[in-house]
Amino acid sequence: MIRLLLASLLLASPALAQSSNRDLGLITELSQTRIDINTTFKGTELLVFGAIQYPGGRVPDEAPDVAIVVRGPAEPVTVRKKDRVAGIWMNTDAVRFESVPGFYAVATTRPIAELADDRVTAIYELGVSSLQLSPASGEDESIRAEFERGLIAAKRRSGLFAEDPAGVTVTGAVLYQARLQLPSAVPVGDYAAEIFLIQQGRVVASATVPIEIGKSGFERWVYVMAQENSLLYGIAAVLAALAAGGIAAFATRRR
Repeated sequence: MIRLLLASLLLASPALAQSSNRDLGLITELSQTRIDINTTFKGTELLVFGAIQYPGGRVPDEAPDVAIVVRGPAEPVTVRKKDRVAGIWMNTDAVRFESVPGFYAVATTRPIAELADDRVTAIYELGVSSLQLSPASGEDESIRAEFERGLIAAKRRSGLFAEDPAGVTVTGAVLYQARLQLPSAVPVGDYAAEIFLIQQGRVVASATVPIEIGKSGFERWVYVMAQENSLLYGIAAVLAALAAGGIAAFATRRR
């Protein structure tokens, strides 16, 4: 009888833990959910903040870890390698990646390697090294890895890929916040801020808040014209170029 009772408790404990985790929740707010880009845009800081909801309001002695990811729209990117051929620098090899975020930043309470194993970080794409870039070419794994490193390095240099292993602060095991920098080169599109609550190497709660980054003013008019009236935009661009050339030629002749 005792053995049967112990076995029942052991079988029930994972279900109880899972139910308890489901009661955990995240309340999240952003300093801005719409970011406008114009000629004076030099980047901005995005504040992500919120609170952790515990079942029954019981706050644990040790706060769980929090990972915050802000990512932009994915697009295909072809990475090319230049080599010197007969004294001339030429594109010799190329690898295409089908799903490269236009922007990716992650902030965590601790280094990602201390939060979860490779399987969990790959599932939730926590960290630049865990991004699923989907290489489309059939090159050898070592060659793809070389091009992937080059792509990531270029994105890091431009500020479009970033990691902050101590960027999230948790106060009183309840309140959390992180500040992420968006550079001036950030592309327009639909973004998302993803917040993950991590306990004992597992994601036990998550929340997602959409962000819109778009052009404003004259830049928006040009962008919309290029997207929705490409023919008229092309004609206008050609006429503007001809006019500029004519003005330059006239000014040169007068001198």
